[in-house]
Amino acid sequence: MKNSKVELLAPGGNAEAIKAAIAAGANAVYCGLDMFNARNRATNLSFDDLCGVVRLAHQHNCEVFLTLNVVILEQEMPSLIKLLNKLVNINLDGIIVQDLGVFNLVKKHFPTLDIHASTQLTTHNEGQIQFLGQIGATRVNLSRELNLGEVKTLTSFAHDHNVLTEVFVHGALCIAFSGQCYSSSVSVGNSGNRGRCSQACRDEYETTATGNKFPLNLKDNSAYFDLPELLDAGVDSLKIEGRIKGAHYVYTVVDSWRKQMDKFEETGQLLSDDSNLHKVFNRDFTNSFLKGNLTKDMFIDNPRDHSVEHAVTKSQAVSIPQVHKAKQGLYDERNTLGDELAKKIKGLSIEKQHLKLSFSGEINKKLMLTLQVTCSNGLAETHIIESSEPLKKATQSTLDPAAIQKRFKGFNNARYTMESINVDGLADNLSLPFKELADIKNKAAFILNDSIDVVTNVDVPALVNHPKANADNQPAMSILIADEKDLHLCDVTDADVYFKLPESFKKDDTKYIDLLLQNPRLIPWFPAVLIGKDYLEAVKILEQVKPKRIVSNNTGIAHKAFQMDIEWIAGPFLNTTNSYALLTLQEELNCAGAFISNEINQMQIKKIARPKNFKLLYSIYHPILMMTSRQCFFQQTVGCKKPSIEDGCMLKCQKATTITNVKGVSFAIDKQKGGYPSIYNDEQFLNLDVINDLSEQFDEFFIDLTNIGAGSKTEQNKAQLIAHFEQIISGQSSAKEPLNQMVPLSTMAQYRQGL
Repeated sequence: MKNSKVELLAPGGNAEAIKAAIAAGANAVYCGLDMFNARNRATNLSFDDLCGVVRLAHQHNCEVFLTLNVVILEQEMPSLIKLLNKLVNINLDGIIVQDLGVFNLVKKHFPTLDIHASTQLTTHNEGQIQFLGQIGATRVNLSRELNLGEVKTLTSFAHDHNVLTEVFVHGALCIAFSGQCYSSSVSVGNSGNRGRCSQACRDEYETTATGNKFPLNLKDNSAYFDLPELLDAGVDSLKIEGRIKGAHYVYTVVDSWRKQMDKFEETGQLLSDDSNLHKVFNRDFTNSFLKGNLTKDMFIDNPRDHSVEHAVTKSQAVSIPQVHKAKQGLYDERNTLGDELAKKIKGLSIEKQHLKLSFSGEINKKLMLTLQVTCSNGLAETHIIESSEPLKKATQSTLDPAAIQKRFKGFNNARYTMESINVDGLADNLSLPFKELADIKNKAAFILNDSIDVVTNVDVPALVNHPKANADNQPAMSILIADEKDLHLCDVTDADVYFKLPESFKKDDTKYIDLLLQNPRLIPWFPAVLIGKDYLEAVKILEQVKPKRIVSNNTGIAHKAFQMDIEWIAGPFLNTTNSYALLTLQEELNCAGAFISNEINQMQIKKIARPKNFKLLYSIYHPILMMTSRQCFFQQTVGCKKPSIEDGCMLKCQKATTITNVKGVSFAIDKQKGGYPSIYNDEQFLNLDVINDLSEQFDEFFIDLTNIGAGSKTEQNKAQLIAHFEQIISGQSSAKEPLNQMVPLSTMAQYRQGL
């Protein structure tokens, strides 16, 4: 499966930006409504606007994809279902989805909607593509951190499984893996998984040892000169980031890319001039993720617009008059581009079409409905619909003009403005069977829906909340370790013991296979990110150990476990927030249970309905991960002698440091052997309230006893911690005080505030 021609996909934060994208030659645009959308800071569209955008885009052979790319809360499901019932009838080309629950709803109840997997799903291995294809995705947005070789491999695999791929080629870069960043949620309560990212990676910090004030700030992405390699990789869509940007930015970037793509298609040669890309907002550019060359050059110690600095540098201005001239030249060029844009979008309109209905008829002749649809440009189309049977003289009920008005006034909606319903052409004292009038209305609706059958509203039945298998029992406890030195803890508790596997493995190394085989009580815990050979090595662990049960934070490993009939639990980094997500995991992958997201609060958790024979788990104690990156956090903080990240860095490096923001809050930067660099909150998550609040809801409470992301956490007596937690879970509240003394810096703010 492969498109014959690569798509240029443009951002549309508002109607003007979408018009700009269309005028510049985008093949498709993606945009959001003022709900269920991961760019709340964009202007976004009303539903009426969206209908107009779809019509305008289709007139210019441009597709429209709607972003529903946030996690959904249980209480929002009725509103989401209501929206989906509307979306199926506006000829939308696709929806972009993060929440696994939306996949369940769409696959079962709204199958005409095409689903694209959002970048928030962190798609980076073959198993994830198989999983997403199985649950209904026709396209996946591959993780921005992948290099061209990885993109090519995954795209080939995706095509073999009837899935398309898209890759971000221009715009802002997150330093964190998308979908695996909780920094904004933890620090200020604005979750990136809900479209409210406060961009902690752009924040100023106290000057680091390397002299940087913005040690997490990456340059913007630009693959402008990598087009041949992307085409060789078989990518189906080239995606431009920027729904917060304005129409001028969108027009400039899309126009530049359109010209580059057309030039290469026509001549096999690239344009060498990318100067227009530097004239709009940018933080300077890098293509290092795609090139797999993760150097210090990816960073820039200034998150603000670089365009003026670029203009000054390019002109080699030194004196104040020269600098002023360079700046003025940039402003003049921007104005020229702005004038060009204004001319191109002047005639583009998303206004509703105007509708006039005229009914006419007399005895023994058919009822005739004349539909007149007028566009904003004044062009009109006329359609005539006739009844199957002739009108008759009324003997009892008559064809009442008021009833006609009432029946057809629903056409005054998000797509059409009803100008008039004229019944003057109807003779008096007529009758027509009810089914005939209904048939005329249905035919009119078909025409007004672009000659596509109207999908009737779906009533989604309420989900049943099934009880726990052992409803009368207290929740069990489980623990996580990551070091062989902690194996002795298996002897001090009857709790399930999970063993955290790393994110990177030596090729063909049997260390963890041997460890798990020698310690059958250990339950493998797979991380969220497993790329390339690390995914393949993780699969080998499944195949050779054949554990009875695993926990996986990666749907690729989960898919493999499903194929092998291994019981699996969805880990906390799958961030499940609603019942429909649980159903997707259970029905599609035979999942046995799931951790409920630590981002949601007590009432949001309480509303979740448990599927039948399904376990619910919750982490009550763990280091709070803020972000994980494929880049190196040490290059801009304490420094590193290596010019770029090497294969050995993952396996060998185990540095640790802290960064402190301008408010004086410090965060731990932690790099374990075999792990990605990660940043953790200064406080640990400790939630003892949930034990009293929701014990009837959860089967298992979990504590993380790894030394990963220690932050302020000093080395603890882990056996003592286990004893205290076991006492609290069993109802001995006296253990709370010594436990709070052992964990002096803790928070459960997310459990109180939620999403």
